[in-house]
Amino acid sequence: MTKTGCAIAALMLLAACKQTAGNIGNSASATANRVGNAADTLADRTDDWGDRASNRIDNATAQDQARIGRLNDRMAVLADPGVPTDKWVGRWRGVEGLNLVIAKDGKKGAGHYTLTQQYTLDDKGVFEGTGVGNTIQFTRPDGDQVLRETDGAATGLKYLATKKDCLTVKPGEGYCRD
Repeated sequence: MTKTGCAIAALMLLAACKQTAGNIGNSASATANRVGNAADTLADRTDDWGDRASNRIDNATAQDQARIGRLNDRMAVLADPGVPTDKWVGRWRGVEGLNLVIAKDGKKGAGHYTLTQQYTLDDKGVFEGTGVGNTIQFTRPDGDQVLRETDGAATGLKYLATKKDCLTVKPGEGYCRD
């Protein structure tokens, strides 16, 4: 072979090697891209799984908190059955247009009431009351008063004598629901 022939053969061999190396490089690059894409996909799936797991934990926590809240409410009733005078909340009617409205005083808490009264034909007002045992104690311009559960006969008022669900402040002053 001549020098020129050897040079041409060497160039052809070099070109073939370069092409093979390029193919190998391209193939390695493509493989690297596929591996990188697979790693990204795996990372995305792992993130999604983590998000779903976190959401499930958050939802379970909210459900558990609601269950705990309901349980606390039930336990509170068992531990503190309430103030006996809470059942008196509402409107009570007396004779000749006299009336009494009892409302819970939420600002002051359990056992505190606002009493709105027309207690004589000429006198009415709004008074603060406090539940003490089975009574509500309050003060109005005519002095300290105690409201207690009675029947109609205990009010001392003929019109209320047959009633069963009543509250009496003093003889001659009572209010009934039925």
